[in-house]
Amino acid sequence: MAVFGVLKPCAHGAAKYGIDPGQWQAHMCGLCLGLRDGHGQLARAATNTDAIVLSVLTEAQSGASARTSAGPCPLRGMKRASVVAANAPGVRLAATASLLLGAAKIGDHVEDGDTSVLTRRPMRRVSNAWAARAQQQADLIGLDVGPMLTAIATQSSMESRAAVEVITLEELTGPTQLCAATLFGHTATLAGRPENVAALQEIGRHVGRIAHLADAIEDLERDRARGRFNPLAATGTDMPRAYDLLRESESRIRQAASEAELDQLPTVRWALLDPLASLLRSLGRGLGIAVGHACRTSVTAQQHSPYEFPSPPGRRPGRPGPFKASGLVLGVYCTGMACCVDHTSPCTGEQKDAWAKKCDCGSCCDCGECCGNCCGEDCCCGDCSCDCGC
Repeated sequence: MAVFGVLKPCAHGAAKYGIDPGQWQAHMCGLCLGLRDGHGQLARAATNTDAIVLSVLTEAQSGASARTSAGPCPLRGMKRASVVAANAPGVRLAATASLLLGAAKIGDHVEDGDTSVLTRRPMRRVSNAWAARAQQQADLIGLDVGPMLTAIATQSSMESRAAVEVITLEELTGPTQLCAATLFGHTATLAGRPENVAALQEIGRHVGRIAHLADAIEDLERDRARGRFNPLAATGTDMPRAYDLLRESESRIRQAASEAELDQLPTVRWALLDPLASLLRSLGRGLGIAVGHACRTSVTAQQHSPYEFPSPPGRRPGRPGPFKASGLVLGVYCTGMACCVDHTSPCTGEQKDAWAKKCDCGSCCDCGECCGNCCGEDCCCGDCSCDCGC
């Protein structure tokens, strides 16, 4: 089960929309504090950057949520901050998503053998506890998480079946799509905008597919080396085809966003559409695919053989042992340090940027003259053949 983690709004890119980039931190801190206050310090480790978009989307349809003053935090230089209130509907939805997807992620690590024998039982307890907490949190906002829990539970058996029977890539990404569609669609329900439910579900479904495929692309080499399941290898999907599916989903997301009634459309473009375009450009570069504005340049792909993925330079760091990983979780994630400082991943040992500063400034959109006012209120990307990625 791939989980959210692909959306990285660029603080510098907010200026072109006249948006205060501090909005992202207001939602992020609200989510972090909501998890701490409602579910304990350990729950802060479940803070999921993409879940923040659920809070942003809820506001984009209903107007600004209540703000509250957060006390001094060492991660903000001991400064106070105005953050989204923990009881705001969007924050509660984001907390539900973080706990649910965090539980799924831990379950994946246990099932894949990424943890030592000593840590498997406590990690299963954390996974089960977070899943139960997610259900309790969902009850507060009228969200039925039953279908999502069922979908998550079927992912492992579906992957096992893929070894002995033909399963399509769409089937394998289906659970992720269902979870994301349900969560995104519920933003419209919480905002009192039932007319937007279908469009937001469509957005969520394709965000889920992008998340799953991006995860599969980035992990393919490592999965092959370790003999682990990968949906691209299991279905014989080559990289050019996988990238075509990513672009197809991004286009569908833009079309659905243009159809929804969003009061804060520039914010949605900054927090959702631009990061997705940046992700696709980054993946395209890694795959040797020349990516440009479709209305000005073509998209071409080198002819990789099936499943090929260029190996990144350098060696991957070693995965931390159980004691070091526990220390990283407690010292980095449970304290909220991961939000604001660079840190080491307790799962892979890789160096990670602080969540608050993640962006891809080198690929911020610059549409130029491709389709007029492409980034303004009358963006044409959803209504014509232009797919400029802005």
